[in-house]
Amino acid sequence: MLKGINPIVSPDLLKILSEMGHGDEIVLSDAHFPGHTFCPKNVLRGDGLQIPDLLEGIIPIFELDSYDDPLIMMAAVEGDELDPQVEADYMAAIKKDAPDAPAVKRIGRFEFYDRAEKAYACVITGTTAKYGNIILKKGVTPIG
Repeated sequence: MLKGINPIVSPDLLKILSEMGHGDEIVLSDAHFPGHTFCPKNVLRGDGLQIPDLLEGIIPIFELDSYDDPLIMMAAVEGDELDPQVEADYMAAIKKDAPDAPAVKRIGRFEFYDRAEKAYACVITGTTAKYGNIILKKGVTPIG
């Protein structure tokens, strides 16, 4: 274990986060997301983890992009509804360490899949919330 690193951030996830450069994206997916299909590069399993808890571990050590939308979620497919509590829980976790984080940008299902295919990595979690996937875009880590 390391001091100052939430133990929910596994050594493999810490390595991935460290390897990512500014502009790279990571998908934190719900349990239903086809991560092995859409994120062929780096897939980590986090079956027992919930995305809000993972966000609380990642955000203190991960600089969100300040030039582009750093938080992306899937919009509801026509005829479906979003559960607003999912985004509220994610934002509460994010705001604990990044109080100035911007609002989530919602994109269509197939646009989300296209982004996931280009993502640096995907963590498949145990979250079962419908439309529970979120993409984080890494920014430039400040010096000092």
